[in-house]
Amino acid sequence: MASSTRKRKSRQSGHGLARRLAQLAALAGLVALVFAGWFWFEMRTWRPDPELYPEQGAVVDSGVSGVRFETLKATGAAFVYLELGSARMPPDPGFRARLRAARDSGLKVGILQVFDPCQRADPQSALFTRMVARDLDLLPPAVALERLPKDCTPRVSQAAAKSEVLTLVNQIEMHSGQPVILKLGEAFEKRFQIAGALDRDLWLARDRLRPRYAQRPWLLWSANRQMVSQALAEPIEWVVVQR
Repeated sequence: MASSTRKRKSRQSGHGLARRLAQLAALAGLVALVFAGWFWFEMRTWRPDPELYPEQGAVVDSGVSGVRFETLKATGAAFVYLELGSARMPPDPGFRARLRAARDSGLKVGILQVFDPCQRADPQSALFTRMVARDLDLLPPAVALERLPKDCTPRVSQAAAKSEVLTLVNQIEMHSGQPVILKLGEAFEKRFQIAGALDRDLWLARDRLRPRYAQRPWLLWSANRQMVSQALAEPIEWVVVQR
C-alpha cells in the first residue's frame, strides 16, 4: 500500500513538473513574441542619437519613384546616396530625375554602384560612366559589395570575383576623380576580406548595433535598413557618419 502511494505521488509530481515546464516554455515564447513585436515597431522609426552622430542620411534604391527629398531633409538627412540599377538591365529612366531632385533639395548626393559578381567589371563601370557625369561636387562614390558569387552561371571563382572588384573600383575612381567608399556586407567581407586588401573608407551595415566585422574603423554605418519615413512609401536605409 505504501509503495503504491509513493508511486502515485511520484507520477503526480512528474506530471506537475511537466506542466510547470510547459507553462514556462509558453511564457518564454510569449515574452519572445512580445519582444519581437516591440523591436519591429521600434525599428520602424529608430535612428542613432544625433548627438553622437550629427551627420545622417539615407540610401534611395534604384527604380523607386515619388521620393520627397525635401521631406527627407526635414526629417534629419544631410545626404543621400542614390543606387544605380543593374548593368544587366536597361538604364533606370528615373535616375537622372532623382539625381536632379535630390540636388535641388539641398541634400549632399552620392552614387552607389552595386557590384554584381556574376558580371565583368567593364559593363558595370560603363553603366556608371554613362549615367554619372564627373562632378567633384558629388560625394565620393560607393561600391556595394554584398552579393556572393555562389549562384553565378557559369561559376565564378573567388580569385576572379576579387579581381573584378579591384578593376571596378579603379575604373570608377578614374572616372569620378575621387576614392571609392566600400559598402561591405558581412558575408562578403568574411569570404573575401576586402577591408584588409583595399585601403579605402568603409561603409558597414548592422541594424541598431555598431558593426565590428571589418576589423578596422568605418566611415559610414547603415544603422537601420528598414526605417519608415514620410519621404518614401517604401522603407529606406538610414545611414550615419562616424566622427
